[in-house]
Amino acid sequence: MARFKIESEIAGNVWKIEAKEGDHVDDEDVIMILESMKMEIPVLASESGKIVEIHVAEGDNVAENQLLVTLEN
Repeated sequence: MARFKIESEIAGNVWKIEAKEGDHVDDEDVIMILESMKMEIPVLASESGKIVEIHVAEGDNVAENQLLVTLEN
């Protein structure tokens, strides 16, 4: 099985997590929403697969390129 890491493209705040560990997601499903400069930025699945680990929680501040989610297919 291959693992894929999803990283933050921007610095911001984890506004809402839409999925949970163990969920199956399809390519481009929304996993979570980040907030930066009063804009909501969706974080999309880069591949179809199962969410192995979510590395952040709602309300966390994240840096650019920070690991958010690990997927496995």
